[in-house]
This record gives sequence, C-alpha cells and structure tokens, in this order.
Amino acid sequence: MNKLFIATGLAMAFLTSCSKNSEETQVTPAPTEESVSGNVEGVWKKGNTYKVTGHLQIAEGKSLTIEEGVTVLMSDSIVKPEILIRGNLYSMGTTANPVKFTVPDAWKTAANNFGNLWGGLIAGPTNTELVLSNTVLEYGGAVTTEESPSVKAQLYKAKAGEHVPVLYTSNTGSKIVVANSTIRHFNEDGFYLEGGKVLIMNNTFHTTGVSGGEAINIKSGVQAEVAFNVIYSPNTNALKLSNAGDKTPQAYIVAYNNTIVNAGWRRPTIKGGSIWLEKTVRADVYNTLLVNDRFGIKRDKGAPEDTRSVIANNFYYGYTQTGVDQFQPSTEIVKGTNDILSTKAGENDPKLVNYPLSTSSMNSSYDSSWDFHLQTGSPALGKGKTDFTRLYANGLSVNGVTYTSPAPGSYIGALGTK
Repeated sequence: MNKLFIATGLAMAFLTSCSKNSEETQVTPAPTEESVSGNVEGVWKKGNTYKVTGHLQIAEGKSLTIEEGVTVLMSDSIVKPEILIRGNLYSMGTTANPVKFTVPDAWKTAANNFGNLWGGLIAGPTNTELVLSNTVLEYGGAVTTEESPSVKAQLYKAKAGEHVPVLYTSNTGSKIVVANSTIRHFNEDGFYLEGGKVLIMNNTFHTTGVSGGEAINIKSGVQAEVAFNVIYSPNTNALKLSNAGDKTPQAYIVAYNNTIVNAGWRRPTIKGGSIWLEKTVRADVYNTLLVNDRFGIKRDKGAPEDTRSVIANNFYYGYTQTGVDQFQPSTEIVKGTNDILSTKAGENDPKLVNYPLSTSSMNSSYDSSWDFHLQTGSPALGKGKTDFTRLYANGLSVNGVTYTSPAPGSYIGALGTK
C-alpha cells in the first residue's frame, strides 16, 4: 500500500509539472490571412487579416463579431465590395489594436484620397444591433451599380450611380453604437441614418466628400445622441439633421460637445456649412465649437426645425471676415441662447493646442499632429451647458453591453484641456 501511495503521488506530481510546463510554453497563434466572400458569420479572430474578394452578407438572424486588431482588407478592385448587414455586426477593436476596414497600402495614393475603392456598411431592416468600437473605416464610398447588394435589396437610395456611405441604417428599432472610431477618405456621406436608436461618440471624421456629402446625415426614424466628435472639413455639413422620410418616431437628435472645423467650403454650390436643420427635425445642439466654417447653424427657411428644438452655448470663430459675416444671426442662421460669436475676423481665438487657424478653408488634408484640445485660458473653457436631458444617460444595451452617453463637458467643443 505504501508503494502504491508513493507511485500515485509521483504520477500526480508529474502530471502537474507537465501541466505547468504546458501553460508556460503556450504560444499565441501567429496572425493568419483568410479570403472571404458571400455569407459570413461567427467570430473573426484577434489580429488576423480577412481578405475580402467579393460582396459580403451577414444573413438575417446571424451575427459577425470582429475581434481587436483584425484587418478587413477590401481587395477586389472590380467588384468594390459592399457589406450587407441583415443580421448583426459587432466590430470590437481597442485603442491599442483597432479593427481596420481598409484597402491594400499600394492603393492609398493621392488620386484615391477620397476613397471610392469599396462600398460601405449597409444595414437592412432586419438588422437589430450594430457596434463599431475603436474601428477605422477608410477609402470606401464606391458608386453603386445594378449588381450592388444595396440596389438589389432596395436599400439606401436603391439605384445605380449613387456613392454609398460609410454606414447606412434603416430599421427604426435597431440599436447602433459608434464609439472611439475614425472615419476618413470616403467619397461622399459618412453616416446616412434612416432608423435606429443611435449613439455616436468620441469619433474623428476627416477627408470625406468630393463634391457633396455630410459627415453625419440623419433622417426620420432616428433618435440619436452625437457627442464629443471632431469633424474636420466635411464637404458640406458636419451634421445634417432632418425629419425627411416621414418615419416614426420623429427624428430627435441631442448633439453636444462637438468640434467642427473648416466645414462646407468645398461644396460647389451654397447650402450648409456646419449644422443644417430642416423638415421639423427636433434638434438640441449644445456646446459646439465651430472654427472657420462656411456658415453658422443653418435652417431651411421653407421647412424649419421643430419649435421644441434648443440651441445653446455654441462658440464661433472665423479667421476671415467672410466667414464671420456668414455666422451672424439671420432668418437662416440660428442664434442660440448664450452663443459666443464675434463680428470681426480673428476675434475670439479659441486657443487650440495645435491647429493653424490660418489653414485654407479649402484644405481637406488632415494632419495627425493637429491637436484640438483647448489651451489654458481658452474663452471656450467653463462656457459649456451641462444641465440638459440626454437620451441615453441610462445607457443603450447592445449585445449584453451597456453603452452610456458621456456626461456633457463644462467647456465648449469635443476636447477640453489636456
């Protein structure tokens, strides 16, 4: 019996030792590359590259989760793939390892600065959840053809010859979160939203729109919060807020603590140039830092916003007299409560940490060294409004995670002091 106990003990010690050694020598699998097209679902694993060789679809009732560090490489220059989302999509990057929807590096030339190399994310009426967290989307916005999934499904504008947006939504009951992400190098609109409970926060938009297009274009059927976003040089408006489409519920947007720079000047015809309000949209707009934009917050006089809308505590700066003149209050330009604006070029310098205020209004190139934080002593500090009601202060639950809209800043703009 003693010998048996000793033998058993030695065997257990040996097995434990092997287990520990196995754990200590475990190696993380090397990243792999896989070609994909057609229907997709399941999990795209951390750090891998998925080479897209045709249109993709997430079928109704199915989900695709994309883990951190994944590269979704749009590699078909003929088809220019769209991603049709009938089910759910969860793109879950991290600050250190974002998910990237991109194209081969060789395609990233000056000639392709506004993308047009793949389509976009088209969420159909059976989509119920969509998350883009710490995700980079770039070089898309291709024009539709008769063979495009969005045209065949009668989604977006449902016809050939239209540049698709980065993201399109259509289900009023869907829940959409876009957070800590970057949208850049797209041909026209960034987001074109025709349905959903939507939370857009802490994102950066730049280099979007060749001859038209808004960074965020919202229609009826959407209830959205848009907060703490930096939007640089959209072709037309940073935010186009409209109740067009006559869906229920009425479009209601609470937009606060956004920074909008150089908006609207590149549009060949005159329309908006910062934030556009129309067709009985209900819009509450607070704490917006508007720097060198073509116009102030502008309404469609023939179809104005809902009278319950609230505009307050926005800050305007213009480097040129033309810019300053075009944000002065009028029947079209909305003057909000406690808005801060000057009448002379160069007054009310917001004191940005690193952005040349003399940058050409026609510039669309984004310099990653720019810093839109506020310096100590900025007149935008301490001027923000914080006592208003947010739509998702208690959270929006998506895929088991609760996303809460950020508390408003006491400053104006997306970024306070460092």
